[in-house]
Amino acid sequence: MTAPYDFLDVDTADLADFGVTVLTLNRPDKKNALSHHLRTELAHALESSADDPHCRAVILTGRGTVFSAGFDLSEFRTVDEKTLWASSDRMNAAVATHPVPVIAALNGPAYAGGADLAVLADIRLGDRYTTFSHPERTAFPVVYGPLAECVGPTRARELALTGRVVEATEALSIGLLTEIVHDRPVLERARELARDIARTPRDVLEQMRRKFDATRRYDPRVHTLTL
Repeated sequence: MTAPYDFLDVDTADLADFGVTVLTLNRPDKKNALSHHLRTELAHALESSADDPHCRAVILTGRGTVFSAGFDLSEFRTVDEKTLWASSDRMNAAVATHPVPVIAALNGPAYAGGADLAVLADIRLGDRYTTFSHPERTAFPVVYGPLAECVGPTRARELALTGRVVEATEALSIGLLTEIVHDRPVLERARELARDIARTPRDVLEQMRRKFDATRRYDPRVHTLTL
């Protein structure tokens, strides 16, 4: 698969001068639902940026007013489940094992698989409209490991079992958000932060990411529903 993608925008305007790549989920009419096609495109773009020696930070964001509503559930009636989960596994691993830092710029709610995608990132910036929830809890086991790494096991169990909505202020207090951006678009602040991080040489960033990986309590390469 080669760019341009159907449901993903890849912005490399900051790559040459600042080492930053911006990946934007582009299905606003579907609340950026993570279809099999979009997950495959995102995984490919992340893998490509991982191989680019100029890339020193990646930003994930969404088009419109929702970061992502999670999986496109309509596909479970039309696409083989093995295929669907394989693209999810690949996407998760591409985020969590990326050799340089990944920043999630959350332009609104992150639900279900969208929340999982967000917590796999190293840093999560949100605005006052950013919320997290796991409505999928009534149909699938909630992805637990990355969530527990962010908020601790006790809170992660409560969120996974209840699926309740976590508003931005609480999200900041429990570790789901790193920062709430009030004075400008969240992507603008994410670019600023990414440029600052990208001042560090790539080899040093890769060493730091390996440290992060070494202390992780879950394996991002396993099947999504066992995370």
